[in-house]
Amino acid sequence: MTPDDVLKGLYDETMAGNRSAVLELTNAGLEMGMTPETILFDALIPSLEEVGARFERGDYFVPEMLIAGKAMSGALDILRPLLAQTGAETVGTYVMGTVKGDVHDIGKNLVNIMLEGAGFNVIDLGVQCPPEKFIAAIEEHKPDIVGMSAFLTTTMPMFKANINAIEKAGLRGACAIMVGGAPVTQEYADVCGADGYAADAATAVRKAKELVAARRAG
Repeated sequence: MTPDDVLKGLYDETMAGNRSAVLELTNAGLEMGMTPETILFDALIPSLEEVGARFERGDYFVPEMLIAGKAMSGALDILRPLLAQTGAETVGTYVMGTVKGDVHDIGKNLVNIMLEGAGFNVIDLGVQCPPEKFIAAIEEHKPDIVGMSAFLTTTMPMFKANINAIEKAGLRGACAIMVGGAPVTQEYADVCGADGYAADAATAVRKAKELVAARRAG
């Protein structure tokens, strides 16, 4: 098996949601001397992005997305400490959660993966996060950025509710706030008072870096 075979296998098996094969191939790649970055950026992330694209086209549904995400998360458990060892300097701390009333986490998880790969220390609050959970995380972790995700149009008003609660707690200036999710737009982000919005995981990383740089420069 060559490194190219490993990358192709990882791409295909992640898309198929075959967790055990993904773990096996990740270990095989590392034993061959492949870097964790290569495995992540040349196979795992492109595969999950393709899963997302198929979901948008209606070729994949939520169960397929969940299975693919779970297959990838096993590989990430192996890669995460190795990526940390490679001395990828922490760009900043990013607290992330899906808002109250919403249990979707595929998009959030993909953004977390990309942020970690880019050198952020990510604190994942999970799904169904009420304003109090975001406030407690800001107080505890002193993040540079708080990210809020919503997949349902019915849960999008929670962005504004969360931002209002953070402001009331006197913490609005403590961090930048980013919002995102399938139905969210730049216009909506502006209306609810967020500092940043991203339509996809790659843009989210770029925007997060810009926000951190701007805060440190200011």
